[in-house]
Amino acid sequence: MQFEGQIERIEIVRIPMRTRFRGIDVREAALLLGPAGWGEFSPFLEYGPEEASAWLAAALEQATLPFPEPARTRIPINATIPVVSPERAYALARSFGATTAKVKVSDVSSAHSDDLARVAAVREALGDEARIRVDANAAWGVREAIDKISDLDRAAGGLEYVEQPCASVRELAEVRRGVHVKIAADESVRKAEDPLAVARAKAADILVMKAQPLGGVRRALALAEQAGLPAVVSSALETSVGLSAGLAFAAALPDIEHACGLGTARLLKGDVTEAPLVSEDGTLPAGRVEVSEELLEKHRAPEERTRVWQARIAEAAEVLEARGYWPR
Repeated sequence: MQFEGQIERIEIVRIPMRTRFRGIDVREAALLLGPAGWGEFSPFLEYGPEEASAWLAAALEQATLPFPEPARTRIPINATIPVVSPERAYALARSFGATTAKVKVSDVSSAHSDDLARVAAVREALGDEARIRVDANAAWGVREAIDKISDLDRAAGGLEYVEQPCASVRELAEVRRGVHVKIAADESVRKAEDPLAVARAKAADILVMKAQPLGGVRRALALAEQAGLPAVVSSALETSVGLSAGLAFAAALPDIEHACGLGTARLLKGDVTEAPLVSEDGTLPAGRVEVSEELLEKHRAPEERTRVWQARIAEAAEVLEARGYWPR
């Protein structure tokens, strides 16, 4: 692989989740050490080499290049509330120290009435001045989205926005015309062949942008500039190594209008740094994290999982090499 001369070391870690999130109970990641520090490669297991190659590009960039010059040193973050009971949602919302919360809704394990109760509990926890947003992960059709957004808006006492209510750009545009709540696009940006199509179609008010799936901090910054819409920088459920790249992206944006979804280290039972990126005041610092050898050893994946991730890196690298890629 062309990057082997630059990458000094690769470690595979496996960290349990505190709460089942995005259908997983354990988060696995490959950490790559290069001349600039550690980078993270952690595409979800269902992603093939083509999609995972953007995540590898991000890891290589992080490991071999310095972060862009920041415009700010601390980043406002939101609480992230998984599909849990109203009581658990209330406690989680209180624990983050944030004044914005993103609530997951429309999971297969959750009825609409459960979603309404969860959202209402978060409003109760954070008070009238807090911002509440919901994320449906493209679960609805247009009519269903319009109806459910109306219900959720009432339960929240006003929503900041709804993230990815439908799958397609066309559907997002229809929903946006049918509701007064702002619409944010996530999957329509990070999983699209053309990440700017949603902006050109006027199908969203806000773009949710993630450094790893978009190929790294520099490409994400360029896309945000081209899109011309407010960006909410969010995590891909990374360790603090991956989160630090998201924070670098957020720090380098000219403006931040909305709290960023980078507080997800709290969802993990462990981390690879003695100072995990967990907020107590609703903000997180920009900058690299110091990786602990002791914690790398503690969370090192077993040999069979290490082989799986080594193969994933090799396959994604083949895609990048075919394109003549090298971070710059």
